[in-house]
Amino acid sequence: MNTDSQSLKQALLGLIPNLRAFAVSLCGDMERADDLVQETLLKAWHHLESFQEGTNLRAWLFTILRNTYFSECRRRRREVEDHDGSKAAELAVHPGQQGHIDMEDFRRALQQLPPDQREALVLVGAAGFSYEEAASISGCAVGTIKSRVNRARARLSGLLGVTTTHEFGPDAATEAIVARTVGARRQP
Repeated sequence: MNTDSQSLKQALLGLIPNLRAFAVSLCGDMERADDLVQETLLKAWHHLESFQEGTNLRAWLFTILRNTYFSECRRRRREVEDHDGSKAAELAVHPGQQGHIDMEDFRRALQQLPPDQREALVLVGAAGFSYEEAASISGCAVGTIKSRVNRARARLSGLLGVTTTHEFGPDAATEAIVARTVGARRQP
């Protein structure tokens, strides 16, 4: 380290109390102020070549500190505290490319169902008909449709290897269906 950099280092160290006071005035928190000062000194040290000899070192450091503080404020405005991870869990989505593969697997498994079960499942699950409407369309009793749908769901879960609700989609309806069919399969 040459004499110029040694004197610059001493000047930087000498300005720490001023930087700390300015940081506290900006953020109002001693710990955060210390972090801001540390970040300021790191940035200044890494960009020392951009400091022009003969200019005001104190003003240069205060500018770095101020810009660092406001950059953090902008970043924090977009951030949401999530200590327990619940918000992140709500935002999680299954990747699109895996969804395409899952859909192909589902189509193949659906074709393996007996026609009456497939029809009942499509009417109730995909088309959104009530059990009564599906029974009327299929020309059978409501209990028969309910049974077919239940057996179709259980068979699909088995064919697709779905054992927990989180394996087949994050939506509440899918989770409820899987929970029912997996629970029904476990009972004797």
